[in-house]
Amino acid sequence: MSTLNTPFRYDYVGSFLRPERLKKARADYESGKIKQEELTAVEDDCIRELVAKVKKLGYHVITDGEFRRSTWHLDFMWGFEEAAMIDDTYMVGKISVKNHPFVEHFKFVKALEDENTVAKQTIPSPGQFYAYFTGAELLADTLAIYGTEEAFAEDVIKAYNEFVA
Repeated sequence: MSTLNTPFRYDYVGSFLRPERLKKARADYESGKIKQEELTAVEDDCIRELVAKVKKLGYHVITDGEFRRSTWHLDFMWGFEEAAMIDDTYMVGKISVKNHPFVEHFKFVKALEDENTVAKQTIPSPGQFYAYFTGAELLADTLAIYGTEEAFAEDVIKAYNEFVA
C-alpha cells in the first residue's frame, strides 16, 4: 500500500445506487406483491454482490450500500422506539433503542468482512437528530413529551450510546 504525503484525505460514505432488481423488489413490496422476507432476500443478495465488487476493486471498507434504506437519515430516526412516525416525521414518545434494525443491518455486513476489509455503517450524528426534533416546526411536539430541550438531549445521548454499544 502506497503512503502518499497528501494534504487531504478521502473516504467514501458507502451509499451506492440501487440495482434495478432491488428497486423492483422494493416497489413490489410496497404494492403488496411480495412479503418482507422476499424483499430482505433480494436486499441480502444485492448487498453480497456489492461487497464482492468493492473487495474486487481493492477497497478496505465495506458497507451495505444503504440498500435497506429509504432515506439515509430518516430510516435511522425511525428505528428508535417511539421516535417518529414514518408518514410525517415527528416525536410521538420518548426515544429508546430497544431493537434498532440498523444493528442487525450492521451485523450482516460485519459477517462479510475478511482480513483485508472492515465494515462500516453511516448514521446521522446525534446533533442532527437533536436539531431535527428541536427545530421550529417540531419543538412544541418534542417539548410536550420531554418538558425541556435538556431532557431530550440527555435521551438522545443515551440512545446513541446504547446504539453504538
